[in-house]
Order: sequence, then structure tokens, then C-alpha cells
Amino acid sequence: MHAFSEQQSILSLRDVIKTYKMGTEKVHALSGVSLDIAKNEYVAIMGPSGSGKSTLMNIVGCLDVPTSGMYSLDGETVAEKSEGELAEIRNRLIGFVFQTFNLIPRADVFHNVELPLVYGGVPRTRRRELAERAIEQVGLLDRMNHKPNELSGGQRQRVAIARALVFNPSIILADEPTGNLDSRTGDEIMGMFDKLHAEGQTIILVTHEDHIARHALRTIRLRDGKIESDVFGEDAVAA
Repeated sequence: MHAFSEQQSILSLRDVIKTYKMGTEKVHALSGVSLDIAKNEYVAIMGPSGSGKSTLMNIVGCLDVPTSGMYSLDGETVAEKSEGELAEIRNRLIGFVFQTFNLIPRADVFHNVELPLVYGGVPRTRRRELAERAIEQVGLLDRMNHKPNELSGGQRQRVAIARALVFNPSIILADEPTGNLDSRTGDEIMGMFDKLHAEGQTIILVTHEDHIARHALRTIRLRDGKIESDVFGEDAVAA
């Protein structure tokens, strides 16, 4: 397994264990996961249902904390943060892109993209500047005043990507980002992720589809709560 030094890593997990209580039983969702992801990496996380990939993504995304082990994100130790501190880290350091877009139906494109900045307490003038820049990045300035139901699926996902970019996050975390799109539109969205990576963005994809994972330059496969393989380069998906 390739490993980066702590200095190079934007994200570092050490011996992360996550257990859940299901009645009288304990379910081990993650069983001692250690990995480093460096700035500007493009990583796909794969694995069958029940492999632990959703749990890993929840921990990486600061939506959950490990039962034990260490998680460091952009130099901050995350594991012992309060709910409020986790929410602040999520908003500032992580841009989420979901399969279901998660847009507010009654808000237009501008207000959907602006939302993380509102939560972050950014002044109104600066919010407009940052939101318009993110919307321009995804090529939707001409749709800025449209509501989600006036957009195609691909356009909605581009709005979600703009919202993820608006705070200039350390990491974009994309969970099955093409799952609700036809293959042509999905290819367009993946082209957008490729472009963002080329511009310096760190991207982590969760996917079960090999052709989506091939866009990444590193593929981590999970099985039974452990890393089964961690492969770089052209052989990543084939491994």
C-alpha cells in the first residue's frame, strides 16, 4: 500500500474502528482502517454492500465519528469534536455532492449555491461574489434564477457541484454522483470532476461502477470493514 507522510496528507486515518449496537449484538462496520489521502488526489472508494464504504464516507465527511482510532483532516483532529464543531468543519472543509442532488426545491440556483456561505456567516456582498463564481465554474450563470424543477438532471447535479465548491473546500466528497443520471449526462458530470481535479481539487468518489471509478487515479476497495486493496494508476479498477 502506498502511504504519504503526515505532512503531505490532507486526510489521515489510523486504526479507525466503528461499531454499532444492533439490539444485543455489535456490528463492526469498520475494523481498523488506516489510510492517507494527499492534496489533489482523485480517489474512488468501492466495495460491495455492507463493506463499510458508507460508514467510511460518513466518518471522512464528519457526519459521524470513529468508535476508536484517529482521524485528521487538513491538520485538525476530528475524532473528539462536538456536534457543533463537526458541523463547522463540514461546512468549511468538505464539499458534498450526492446522488439525489439535495437541492431546496423552492430556492433558485443562486440561493441553493449560496446556502453554505449563509451558514458560515459570510457577509452578503462576499456571498454573491463567491456564489456567482462557483455557478460560473459549472457553466450555469444563465440559469442562476431558475429553480431546480426548471433544470435537467445534469444541470441540477452541476448546481450541487457549484454548492460543493462555493467555500473552496479541502475535499469534494461525491457519493454515487451519476447514480440518477443517464450515461451521457453522467459522462458530462464526470468530465467536470476531471476538470476540477486538473485545477487542483482533491476528490473522493464513492461508486459501485467501474467506469466511474476509472476517472480516479487511485481506487480503494473495502470488504468486511477492512481495506482489501489500495491501487494507483491504470490498474486501479482492474485490481
